[in-house]
Amino acid sequence: MAAAELPPSLHTKPFSVAMATVWGLTYRQVQRMSLEAPTRGVRSLTPLATVQERCNAVGLALECFAFSHLTAARLHGLPMSPAMEDDERLHVMRDARDGAVRRVGIIGHRGLWAREVVEVSGAETIGLADTWVDMGELVRVGSPVGLDDLIVMGDAIANRLGSVEPLRAALSARQRPRGKLTLLEALEEIRVGAESPGETRTRLVLVRAGLPEPELNRAVITEDGTWLGRPDLRWSGQRVILEYQGREFHDSDEQRAADGVRFAGFEDDGWTVVPVWNDDVNSVATRIALVRRVADLLGVSHDALDLAACHPRFFSRRMLQLAEIRARRLRARSA
Repeated sequence: MAAAELPPSLHTKPFSVAMATVWGLTYRQVQRMSLEAPTRGVRSLTPLATVQERCNAVGLALECFAFSHLTAARLHGLPMSPAMEDDERLHVMRDARDGAVRRVGIIGHRGLWAREVVEVSGAETIGLADTWVDMGELVRVGSPVGLDDLIVMGDAIANRLGSVEPLRAALSARQRPRGKLTLLEALEEIRVGAESPGETRTRLVLVRAGLPEPELNRAVITEDGTWLGRPDLRWSGQRVILEYQGREFHDSDEQRAADGVRFAGFEDDGWTVVPVWNDDVNSVATRIALVRRVADLLGVSHDALDLAACHPRFFSRRMLQLAEIRARRLRARSA
């Protein structure tokens, strides 16, 4: 039997093998068709291109579960590093009594009872704050998640929820969660207001080097009440604005022209505008140059800067301390 002979209702979406038998097909007939098999017991006439489509397909084969970890982050639309994006396995969570899911291409977890579950595009999904805490389980050597990734994702969640407190509360509610030390350190640097990963990473470069905390996406209004815009970072006392120029949104000629008009409005009101591009935060030399440039504008002495601290961090301070302790012990044993 050819796949084209499937009932029309099964052409446009994934279906379970049991569903196909309702239409008069046998299991053997379905097995002989050239169909996509996103997971055991589920078939699709066409390839599943998006994570939402894959989740919908897996949902046909499982009960009493929710999508978690990296899959929940994708469904929520949270920012993820390239290393996190490369892990395309689906993460699902069930209660301990139901046992973890064991299927090809699926990572099973337990602990559903302790987490908030929300519906995202029709899929049962772990809530935002609990998803962030779950990321701590993926913080280890060889894992795609590090300290700065937790801060970037935490900024995005705190911005949606309007506060860092839901993250703190979700972490406090867990009993000995994995990655707790890194999560606690990330909480110290999560802020409400950042609207892109680039803004968060730029702020970390500057603040870790010893520059004062900026205000994030706060409106600039002139004395006569004219609204000039919401700069990414600003230092009101020194009248300094920093705008992160992500190439996805600011690299076209039209957008550059619009940015130029907006920057001119800020400058006419007495602000100094510093445009920052990816290249300014993606190498050691450019990060240091950016810190020194902003320090001069803010009136901060270069002697007061900690330039060694302005670079990206994957491991928490405590993880590095523990690694050094283990290394010393190994050296002592081999001496």
